[in-house]
Amino acid sequence: MGFAGRFVFVITTLMAAVLFKQYRDLTEQLPAPQIKYQEYWGPGDADNYTKNIDILPFELNYGEKVIDILKNKLNDVPNLAEPLEGVAFQYGFNSRRLREVIEYWRTEYLSRWDERQNYLNQYPQFKTQIQGLEIHFLHVKPKNVRNPKRILPIIMLHGWPGSVREFYEIIPQLTTRSDEKEYVFEVIVPSLPGYGFSQGAAKQGLSPAKIAVILRNLMIRLGFKKYYVHGGDWGAIVGNLMATFFQNEVLGVHLTMCTNSAPIATVKNIVGSLVPSFVVDEKYTSFYYPLTDKLKKLLTETGYMHIQATKPDTIGAALTGNPVGLAAYILEKFSTWTNPAYRDLPDGGLVKYFSLDALLDNVMIYYLTDSITTSQRLYSEAFNSVELSKDYDRIPTRVPAACAKFRHDLMHQTDWALRDHFRNMIQSNHFDDGGHFAALQLPEVLYKDIVQFVNRLYRREDQY
Repeated sequence: MGFAGRFVFVITTLMAAVLFKQYRDLTEQLPAPQIKYQEYWGPGDADNYTKNIDILPFELNYGEKVIDILKNKLNDVPNLAEPLEGVAFQYGFNSRRLREVIEYWRTEYLSRWDERQNYLNQYPQFKTQIQGLEIHFLHVKPKNVRNPKRILPIIMLHGWPGSVREFYEIIPQLTTRSDEKEYVFEVIVPSLPGYGFSQGAAKQGLSPAKIAVILRNLMIRLGFKKYYVHGGDWGAIVGNLMATFFQNEVLGVHLTMCTNSAPIATVKNIVGSLVPSFVVDEKYTSFYYPLTDKLKKLLTETGYMHIQATKPDTIGAALTGNPVGLAAYILEKFSTWTNPAYRDLPDGGLVKYFSLDALLDNVMIYYLTDSITTSQRLYSEAFNSVELSKDYDRIPTRVPAACAKFRHDLMHQTDWALRDHFRNMIQSNHFDDGGHFAALQLPEVLYKDIVQFVNRLYRREDQY
């Protein structure tokens, strides 16, 4: 071998070694972190905190005075700019449609507030203090089930700008006996800390990973040593972390927005875009590719995320106590996150799947609790350099996992990328309809997907 040959051999060997090291670094698994089970998030010093493990009943109880104040605010609608000619929702919430929604809210909806409040109170609700915070949750038990081994606990987790209201339609299906399942669910639906009726943190750092610990502690408080998890949006991220940190407790995790943020997953997403047929069945290619189109869609829909990840209190101040602005800001997401094509509809397609009552129930939860700012702080706690550097998705989870992929959700990742984290993904279904708020939009479809997943795991003789 001459000099040139030896030189090429050395360079090739070095390049191969560098590439191998980079690949090894990308795919290296991380150990589970040290969990702080009693980290304190309430106001003041933890030493002065009086621990209270009581579980107390809770009901919405907003009377005439609160509603009259809201009516007066809705009577004083600002002089909204007219939409540009020929523009529907492409610039955001169409002001003509907003005036219609506000009018319905002020007259029709609020005239039936007692009815709507009773609707929101239909399920048993409770509060309990966990790690210094009052955590609110629904707890719905099945009726007339004699065999306790046929009752499976499941915690259902919402995201932003959703709330526990997203699950009201699916709860009766989960808790009722039916031909397609040998069991029923006992359903726990918490409001995430800082959302709705759950207290927000008084200290920095309450990230999704820390919320996962709080909600695990809630399940332990309720007496559940093992349980299922379902989540979407932030609920998917928190649910994923629960399945990652507490692998001996979570029986199965079902998510509607499965993600893997580990570096190797990013590489696989890019590689897959070059040869889609290599990584995904041809009939589902459009869920993931062309990658540039998906990234454009994501950029179009996530301007809010940058604001909330950097200046949540500023936008929060603009929305708190401002029902018109709050409705526009929240309901716009229920339009284009349900289907991006609704940008081209003058009414935003809001009532194609949702009733205005259901949408306004959700807005009311944010308005009545003044929780828009504390809910938005979660973005700042999640998308900072310290938190992102923890690379939790590089910790593999062997908890059985299922991904329900609704076509118009904000993002999707191929199973090829997801399986580096979800090592025991036993179900991945694609649905040609549906968007980001699947539980509220298509509760029957989501219910059947959850049951299909749990049916794969259920053993009548030994669930616990």
